[in-house]
Amino acid sequence: MAALVWLASVVLTLMIPQLCALPYVVTHYRSIAGGPTKETLLSDKTFVLLLVIGLFVAHLITLALAWAVVTRLGKLSFKKTLGLSWPANFGAWKSIGLAFLLFIIAMLILKKFGGQDNDLQRILNSSRAAALVVAFIAAATAPLIEEVVYRGLLYSTLQRLAGPITGVIVVTSVFAGLHVLQYWPDAGAIASISLLSLVLTLIRARTGRLLPCYVIHLVFNGIQSVLIVAEPYLRALYEAWRQKPLTGVLHTLFTPF
Repeated sequence: MAALVWLASVVLTLMIPQLCALPYVVTHYRSIAGGPTKETLLSDKTFVLLLVIGLFVAHLITLALAWAVVTRLGKLSFKKTLGLSWPANFGAWKSIGLAFLLFIIAMLILKKFGGQDNDLQRILNSSRAAALVVAFIAAATAPLIEEVVYRGLLYSTLQRLAGPITGVIVVTSVFAGLHVLQYWPDAGAIASISLLSLVLTLIRARTGRLLPCYVIHLVFNGIQSVLIVAEPYLRALYEAWRQKPLTGVLHTLFTPF
């Protein structure tokens, strides 16, 4: 069942956003012979926003499916079955601290090897609305869905059938591999998500609990979400700092957009 839930999550993530955007594409681009190109669609703010909203819908459906499988339609405890509790040697502060450390390492990797344009960056640049929805999904649903499916269901099954080493290798590779589609060809982003996947899966194997993985993932994504939300203000502040005295900087900072 774990493999089926994982496969369903992949299909839903790929298909639901497309289905949400399909009516718009059919009506808006019906006069274009052969249909619009990928570049045309990714430059269309409405299309991109519909895709992102569709991803949120896919996450909700995936969570409902995972809940049904994990609890056997409410017969078992979701938290206890998945191990959503703290182990004795890995509490909240250690998880939060490790999340910040991983984020710093990821930024260093991006600075060294990143910078290539990718589909996710195009979505963030598409419109402010799309960027805000992505920020919400990154913090509100993505960490929970991905931890439940990958390190909850999938890892538990692989560990039981093939052992913890195989479980760590397969889950780390599958999780990172699917994110390659988002970040290609940005080598820095791919390396960062691969590192995060490895660390989270190792913690799952070492502690036997899912809650530390979820909190680390939540904080890691949450930092990115905060930066996405604050980006226009930070950019304006930086530009003001370059061009104006301190009073001008303060004025820019507190002037609403």
